[in-house]
Amino acid sequence: EERIGKRINVERVDEALGTAPSKIATGCPFCKVMLSDGLTARQSEKVASESVEVVDVAQLLLTAVKRGENENPEDSS
Repeated sequence: EERIGKRINVERVDEALGTAPSKIATGCPFCKVMLSDGLTARQSEKVASESVEVVDVAQLLLTAVKRGENENPEDSS
């Protein structure tokens, strides 16, 4: 393991935090772990808000679909 420079997971989280997100989404399981580790490090340093979370894009899609179902109930008449 290299000890020179900034860790890539922290670098990627810092890039994402630059957009002031409430969620950081990825479709890659490895990246989700990497980003979660980086986010945890930044949250422990009080650089990132505790409310920011790393999610899979499938989770975002499911949430949007469920929200759409609640907003547009089918007319049963």
